[in-house]
Amino acid sequence: MNSGRSGTDSWPYPTLIAHRGGGIHAPENTLAAMKTGYLHSYTMAEFDVKLSSDSVALLMHDSTLDRTTNGHGPVMEKTMAVLEQLDAGSWHSESFRGEPVPRFSTVAQYLHGLGMMANVEIKPCAGREVETGRMVGSLCVDLWRDRFVKPLISSFSVDSLVASREAAPDLPIGLLVREPGKDHFAVLESMGCVSIHCDHRFVDAGLVRLFHDHNYRVMVYTVNEPNRVSELLALGVDGIFTDQLELMAKKFAQHLADTGRKIAAPPMP
Repeated sequence: MNSGRSGTDSWPYPTLIAHRGGGIHAPENTLAAMKTGYLHSYTMAEFDVKLSSDSVALLMHDSTLDRTTNGHGPVMEKTMAVLEQLDAGSWHSESFRGEPVPRFSTVAQYLHGLGMMANVEIKPCAGREVETGRMVGSLCVDLWRDRFVKPLISSFSVDSLVASREAAPDLPIGLLVREPGKDHFAVLESMGCVSIHCDHRFVDAGLVRLFHDHNYRVMVYTVNEPNRVSELLALGVDGIFTDQLELMAKKFAQHLADTGRKIAAPPMP
């Protein structure tokens, strides 16, 4: 198994990452969102993957359809054939009416065409953590087989990450948490993680220094205020997920494609 302790190696991902593809500018987790991120000059998109009732991997954040489609009820009760007929765009704005719920494989191929990198968040429906993790890991291996930069897989579900690691032993994975701390080191080490992904409100210089000293990258969500982005950059965080794509691209253009970075020197107290 890949030890995962590659945080000190050259980092292939940029600092600024488009949250759910298009942030506030497009319906989340759709092909339109990925295109929107690309048009705003982002080189990496984050998105959520779960399974349909017939075990097809698709993009969606919620466990139910109501918020982001014209459908209703649990995602896990619908076949992919049914899901693909839904409107996943008009909730955002009329210009996106008819935007479909996309398959994971379709989005991966689309991103390849755009030359964009991916953070694939495993977002399992309740009770399907292992199945979803295994499926996503296997698909990531297959869909990125010929790509130089592999996807960064992440999840709040430890069970999903363990299953994903078993299916994709050589791909980088990150643990999603709300409030990070030293109690997470055991889990990070056991799964061979390269990064911890956390709520930016709990991140300070000491926290970044703590994880960098243990060779883990620090990724933060979801940051929509420029002043906070500036603070986090000064702390040396490695990845910032944002919904404010246009605003951040204008203010921090140098961080849209700043790949190849070593772990930053720990900020001084």
